[in-house]
Amino acid sequence: MKLTLLAKDGKSQLKDCPSVYLADTGELVVQGPELDAGDMQELQNPLSGETAVRIDPEIILRAVEFYKQGSNP
Repeated sequence: MKLTLLAKDGKSQLKDCPSVYLADTGELVVQGPELDAGDMQELQNPLSGETAVRIDPEIILRAVEFYKQGSNP
């Protein structure tokens, strides 16, 4: 899968997260700190192999704007 960076946390280092990518499949990929076991229990019906990450809403909104514009950050 090829990933194109749409947005990342401006407060993080060059290669750090959280970040949002557009995959060549058309899906979005979110990179961020994993939830701990206690927080994972709050998810509704997670499937085997699924995980969840934390990410600032502002990064998601920025990624959506770049996606709508069809451009890279």
